Amino acid sequence: MSLVIAGTMAFDAIETPFGKTDKIIGGSATYAAWSASHFTKDIKQVSIIGGDFPQEDIDALKNRGVAFEGVEVLKDEKSFFWSGKYHMDMNNRDTLVTDLNVLEKFNPQIPDSYQDCEFLMLGNLMPSLQRQIINQLKNRPKLIIMDTMNFWMDIAMDDLLETIKMTDVLLVNDGEARQLSNEFSLVKAAQKIMAMGPKYLIIKKGEHGALLFHGSHVFFAPALPLEEVFDPTGAGDTFAGGFIGHLTRTKDISFENMKTAIIIGSAMASFVVEKFGTERLKEITQDDIMNRLNYFVDLVNFDIDIV
Repeated sequence: MSLVIAGTMAFDAIETPFGKTDKIIGGSATYAAWSASHFTKDIKQVSIIGGDFPQEDIDALKNRGVAFEGVEVLKDEKSFFWSGKYHMDMNNRDTLVTDLNVLEKFNPQIPDSYQDCEFLMLGNLMPSLQRQIINQLKNRPKLIIMDTMNFWMDIAMDDLLETIKMTDVLLVNDGEARQLSNEFSLVKAAQKIMAMGPKYLIIKKGEHGALLFHGSHVFFAPALPLEEVFDPTGAGDTFAGGFIGHLTRTKDISFENMKTAIIIGSAMASFVVEKFGTERLKEITQDDIMNRLNYFVDLVNFDIDIV
């Protein structure tokens, strides 16, 4: 049984207070696949790229166990490109360029070899495309996790709500949770959003960690305090890849195991921001991950005496 990851594979050009890049590899599916590949070696990618996407990056992912049968290649066209500039607080950014290129023609097709999908990760895409992917699977996956953003809430809310109904876990940031629910309180927002369909809700709060909601249960995972953050671009997708990668490896979708998956996702996100693009995800080892996880445990572990 496998993990299917759907999303963008793209080029980014990024400027932060700590540096600037020319075109580097990015995209929601790229970050998620690199992150998940540290936990499972049966990943099947769904995306679209142009002939300009580097073969060496494709080969690197294939060597990590990522299948490309579901990735359409338009050899004479260009891959999706995004350029952005981050403010000093690294939480806000300005989009400088968005060239959809091949993404305008994306019509995802699920190969027969992907029909053993047990876990499905839907990266940030047009909601109708996310739904198209779900509908092509002959058997419903054990778990469907979906990421989205405020842009789709602005222009395709009905489509978005229809797709949310079909998922088990929804990932949004705190601003998106408030917009989707029309509630300022994140607890009230979570209850409203879960009533829309998903059994679990993850609200990402950037440098302030993440919240996991399920029924009346709430779990908080902190973000690791880092001395330097070079590039937060792929942090959310890396988080999602670590989260779903752990669940795929353990095949345990209980709330308790999701709490562990949240910590693992947070650990993976803390790595990716240390360098530009996917570079850090390519070089970390299992020992690095375990050491980082132990750091998270130490961060929240305490003894208390109640008199």
